Amino acid sequence: MQFSIDEVSKEEYSAVVGVWEASVRATHDFLKPGDIERFKPLILNQYLDMVTLACIRNEAGNIEGFVGVAGDKVEMLFVHPATMGTGMGGALMHYAIHSLKVKKVDVNEDNSRAVAFYKHIGFKVEGRSPLDDEGNPYPILHLQYQD
Repeated sequence: MQFSIDEVSKEEYSAVVGVWEASVRATHDFLKPGDIERFKPLILNQYLDMVTLACIRNEAGNIEGFVGVAGDKVEMLFVHPATMGTGMGGALMHYAIHSLKVKKVDVNEDNSRAVAFYKHIGFKVEGRSPLDDEGNPYPILHLQYQD
C-alpha cells in the first residue's frame, strides 16, 4: 500500500474529524453514550488548532490517519479503522518521533490495542492517572519513548 505523510490544511479539518470519529467508534468502546458527540465539536473547533498536525494519505490523496503533536508529546493519533494494521499508524509515529522529536504520549488505559501499539514502538509506561484531563473516570497511562 502506497501512502505519504503531509501537512493538513484548515480546509481538511472536517476530513480529519471524520477519521477521528471512525477510529474512536472502532476502538473506544469504554466511552459513555454521548461522549463522541460532545468531543467532536471540540476536536474540530479547538483541539486541532492546538497541535502541529501531520496526516497520512492514500494513493488517491485522501486522509487515512493523522497525528497531532504539541511540544514533545503526541496529543492525538488516529487512523481510519479500515486501514488499521497496514502500517499507517507506525509510519505516523515514526514521523512524529524522528521529525517532530516526540518523546511522550498519553493513552487511555482501556484502549488495549493502542497501549500494545505504543509499547511495540518503544514506549514504556512511566505513570498513571485515574482520571482523564477533563476529570472523567477514564484512566490514562503516561508513556515515555525509550530510544
